[in-house]
Amino acid sequence: MTSTPGSGGPTAAPTPRPSDRPAGAADPARPRLRRRFSRAERLVHRATGAQMLLCVATAACLYVPQLAELVGRRYLVVTLHQWSGLLLPAPFLVGLASPAFRADLRRLNRFAPHDKEWLRAVRRRDFRPESRPAGKFNAGQKLYGGWIAGAVLVMLATGLMMWFTWLTPLVWRTSATFVHDWLSLAVGLVLVGHIGMAFADPEARRGMRTGSVERPWAEREHPLWKEEE
Repeated sequence: MTSTPGSGGPTAAPTPRPSDRPAGAADPARPRLRRRFSRAERLVHRATGAQMLLCVATAACLYVPQLAELVGRRYLVVTLHQWSGLLLPAPFLVGLASPAFRADLRRLNRFAPHDKEWLRAVRRRDFRPESRPAGKFNAGQKLYGGWIAGAVLVMLATGLMMWFTWLTPLVWRTSATFVHDWLSLAVGLVLVGHIGMAFADPEARRGMRTGSVERPWAEREHPLWKEEE
């Protein structure tokens, strides 16, 4: 039986063989997006970020006279600051139930030879992607993750000394106050840099927002990611 002209639907066209596909054409069988973060990881990041911003904002209202006068209600600000700081590790601890979260923690905690090469390229101000090899996380992200985790623990310990004054002698509380105040300033500056870098890289921001990134971006910025898996 012969078919009449025009009777073939969209599926009637034969799929070209790989050898027949024009050079540079995208492979339809290859997904364009690559999964970067699970839903649990994104929720942990958002919850931690919200609490961190609340800590920094309330700290600013406590230490900057102009903001203190503008906001008022010092007791409420102090209470928000204390509890947001005390509960800051909570999203992290809940996130440990996620296998994907634990797997990424292992990646962040492991430095490889290519991370040293990445840091050397940063020191030389070499911005070529091929000179900065990286797995799922580059060396800068690993350093940031380790630093912010340590800072949170120190801030939590010194904050508890300042909150429960009867637990430690006066000289400890004085030292804790000094460390807490200056480290909070450092954390605020680092967070500003972190947010600035996120706004400078829309694809990285998209990965944290939706969980997926463009495959060409992943292959360019994190060429060793596939080997890690």
